[in-house]
Amino acid sequence: MTATVAADLSIAGLVPLSTVDWPGQLAATVFLQGCPWSCGYCQNAEILDPRTPGVVPWEAVMSLLSRRAGLLDGVVFTGGEATRQSALSPAIDDVRDAGFKVGLHTAGAYPARLAAVIDRITWIGLDIKALSEDYGAVVGADAGAKAWDSLDIVLAADVDYEVRTTVHPGAPATHRFEELVHRLRARGVTSFALQEARPTGTRAPFREAAGTWDRRAWSIRFREMTEVVERAGFDRFEIRA
Repeated sequence: MTATVAADLSIAGLVPLSTVDWPGQLAATVFLQGCPWSCGYCQNAEILDPRTPGVVPWEAVMSLLSRRAGLLDGVVFTGGEATRQSALSPAIDDVRDAGFKVGLHTAGAYPARLAAVIDRITWIGLDIKALSEDYGAVVGADAGAKAWDSLDIVLAADVDYEVRTTVHPGAPATHRFEELVHRLRARGVTSFALQEARPTGTRAPFREAAGTWDRRAWSIRFREMTEVVERAGFDRFEIRA
């Protein structure tokens, strides 16, 4: 069997410089093709199909890094679901060998694969989409245990992190937000971001639903959730609206 190498990555896109994908860092962002889940509010819906071939060769990423040494802090792997691809591991090694730090966005869909690379990652943005028992309504699969197992892996590791939850009218996380925050704090989460879903880049059903939202009622509910976060006792938190 041929060993997996970084060049096997299916890369959907490359952003040469980002100030938003890794808080406080200047990073290149590598979008990996494919995700096993189907979240209605996903803003990268066009890169979810794992059968779609990549359009950016790994050599282009390494060439960028060779030109940006001393200018970039690191590389963020995102998706799709970055941990879906086994070539992520050698790609992480390539980035580290080039002298850059590694950041990772993940929804925790593959906890074993996350555990296999976490000791080589500097920062993780982990999406916790809902209470474990509510995941089916969000991702289209009974996958809550995987995401929350991934949370435990992150919390047990020596890695900087941010847990993020994205909300919108009708989402399970919106209805049970207080309980979600309580469970996250009980689990040991100290860094959290509340994110408001945006229709831009999403598939048509979500965009159409967004057009029917009661904006006044949503503004009130989002403010209530903001106050829950502010009172929860996180060491760090952000509200992204």
